[in-house]
Amino acid sequence: MSTKFQNQLSELVSAEVISADTAQNIRSYYDAKQSQTSNKLFIAFGVLGALLVGLGIILILAHNWDSFSRFTKTIWAFVPLALGQLFAGITYFKKLGTAWRETAATFLFFAVGASISLVSQIYNIPGEMSTFLLTWIALTAPLIYILRSHAVAILHLIYAMAYACNVGYFESFGTHPDVIPWLYLLMLAFVLPFYFGFRRLKTDKIMQSIYNWLLPLSGLITLGTFIVGHSDIRILIYVGLFGLFYNIGSHSSFTSGRLLNNGYKFLGSLGMVITLVMATFSEFWSYSYTAYNATTDWLLAILIMSSALCMFIYNMNQQQSKSINLFQVAFALFGLLYFMGGFVPYGILGGTNLLVLSLGIYCIYEGNRINSFSTLNYGFLIIAVLVACRFFDTDMSFVIRGVLFLSVGVGFFLTNYFMYRKQQKLKDYV
Repeated sequence: MSTKFQNQLSELVSAEVISADTAQNIRSYYDAKQSQTSNKLFIAFGVLGALLVGLGIILILAHNWDSFSRFTKTIWAFVPLALGQLFAGITYFKKLGTAWRETAATFLFFAVGASISLVSQIYNIPGEMSTFLLTWIALTAPLIYILRSHAVAILHLIYAMAYACNVGYFESFGTHPDVIPWLYLLMLAFVLPFYFGFRRLKTDKIMQSIYNWLLPLSGLITLGTFIVGHSDIRILIYVGLFGLFYNIGSHSSFTSGRLLNNGYKFLGSLGMVITLVMATFSEFWSYSYTAYNATTDWLLAILIMSSALCMFIYNMNQQQSKSINLFQVAFALFGLLYFMGGFVPYGILGGTNLLVLSLGIYCIYEGNRINSFSTLNYGFLIIAVLVACRFFDTDMSFVIRGVLFLSVGVGFFLTNYFMYRKQQKLKDYV
């Protein structure tokens, strides 16, 4: 705490504005807050230092690697692992602080990977990248719970995602067609208890934000590895996933923070709009209906849509207010349109256009209700994108197209102007 602030507190005590006990409580609060900030910096620099030390050792060894005998190379291959285990053991049994635990766990994580790769190179052990990643992840996963390391948990999720992408996107195009990385689900399930336990503590908002972005991004990136066919069922699966994300982000435990800290809701909303806009093009459906469809894809679609619906029902039961957010049920509405599309010609196109338009209008209404410029302009952006898409794939005259763009522009300007006036009146009233 700065000297100037200390003097101000002393002045307030002297003027009997606050009591001495209150001043001491304020000092204790800011001292604790400053200590937490310093500890976070220490952890960050500790993890970075562990990475740099590991890279330095690798570079030194690489410079003289060819001059070593095979036996010497083998010994050096296990030196980083031995040092990492020694460091982690001391940290664990001495019960050192968070910064030491994170540094030791990070160093040992990369030491395991370095030892595996060096031994494989020394003895020319063949294998695929997915096997190497799987072995590395399996050997280092216990560090998450033994050392309670967030750094290793994050690395675990990133490497699990890399494993799934390597199996599902790369190896499936080679000698192993239609391979599904089921072990990714096991890796994800392994880290979830650690994540949920950390969320219950409600500490370290920055780390919670990292998890809130990394988990949905991991699910979004790897979802394609579980889809076998090449049909329109893909868009139903992704709409269901974005609906699940949005409903998870709408849970009461997420609503108190900023939207940028809530990756579930942000990705759910943006992904939902982008996917639905894609579905408003007739070319998309004319191509998709001719493609191959797999039974496993239908099961995946049912599982994801059911999970999103269950999460929505759970949120509604937890909320005191029963008002429904249109984004929370957009996945279900699109699901109905999808199944009705086979009975009503062009019904899915018209219905999806109407759904996207409704989402834009809903954002405008909500933005005006809660005095949020970002929500308001998000709604106008949705409508503008929809109008622009219809500009290219319809036979409307240029006059009608011009009137549509003019209407959106005028509405954008007027609504923002009236909201600005509204906020100014509220400030004057206060």
